[in-house]
Amino acid sequence: MKFQTDKNLLLKGVHIVQNIVSTKNILPILSNILLETKRDKLILTTVDIDTGIAIQSTIPVSTQEEGSITIPAKKFFEIIKELPTSTISVNIKKNNMIIIDCEKCQFKLLGIPKDEFPKTPDFSKKEYITIKQDRLKHILNLTSFAMSEDETRYILNGVLFDIKEDKLKLVSTDGRRLAIVEEDMKIPKTLIKQLIVPKKTIQELSRILANEGDVKILLGENQLAFDLDDTLITTRLIEGEFPNYEQVIPKEEKQRLKVNKEKLISAIKRMSLYITPDSLCVRFDLFKDKLILSKNTQDLGEAKEELDISYNEKELTIGFNPLLILDALKVLSGEEVVIEILDFERPAVIRGLKYVYIVLPMHIT
Repeated sequence: MKFQTDKNLLLKGVHIVQNIVSTKNILPILSNILLETKRDKLILTTVDIDTGIAIQSTIPVSTQEEGSITIPAKKFFEIIKELPTSTISVNIKKNNMIIIDCEKCQFKLLGIPKDEFPKTPDFSKKEYITIKQDRLKHILNLTSFAMSEDETRYILNGVLFDIKEDKLKLVSTDGRRLAIVEEDMKIPKTLIKQLIVPKKTIQELSRILANEGDVKILLGENQLAFDLDDTLITTRLIEGEFPNYEQVIPKEEKQRLKVNKEKLISAIKRMSLYITPDSLCVRFDLFKDKLILSKNTQDLGEAKEELDISYNEKELTIGFNPLLILDALKVLSGEEVVIEILDFERPAVIRGLKYVYIVLPMHIT
């Protein structure tokens, strides 16, 4: 195998795929990137067999000789990153020796033949739905923060893609809060289903999605692929039944408060300075056109702040983990936020355009 390409193109391709590679793999080949030349294209592939994720990136090259080899991902990335911005030549010699030339620099790395590298699933004949990359990135941003970190509740360790006939719904929950967003789109009846996409796949997809172009979501048996034209992410799905989220969505209520979003974010951040792992609850006292946030932590002290709000309902005291409120505020657009709060035992609800965020209250000690 022998090819030439621009340093920045190669660096971009390696950067896209190398994130899922672990240096702790027992098998050395799993810490490698598979390089394959086909005509004037170089396909770079990495696989994480533990999570079932594979990422492929395709870049244009000038191919002198087609072939394949796997190369240590971390070291290859470090070498390409430090080379001068110029044309890079990669040549595979006998005994799997990889020679990397750029201007007056030369590096040699020992590769491993492709034979032992895990095969990736073929999605070439699968049905798919199409969505704009920036839209998918946006709706993932509105939901993915609510995924569970608790590995014992593996069903919640991802985002539900609830594919309906006229919309795509993304849902995530960790049991304490629930985030739901929907995107209108026409979907064939044959593709209506529910799929749980693992957390690591969601994180990598969010990192790679661009602000332009389309992404095809290809549906397989217990597998899914995201085709971003020059990048392909394939993944195993989480098997199991996601909780019935629709039955816990409260009906829209008129008892609500309206507050400047940035001022609320700042106040919550200040209250969060006094939370500890054993004392997470911040007190919210609602009065007519006034919200008082307070936090009293034993052996530390007390913090209190008053905010002007639009509120003309009954006085109310309720407690929340402030970080759960903050996560939603950071991804919402607009200058003001409206929060539905009925009483100290019922969840608070934040609604946006085709978006619902529900957070459970905490007992005030």
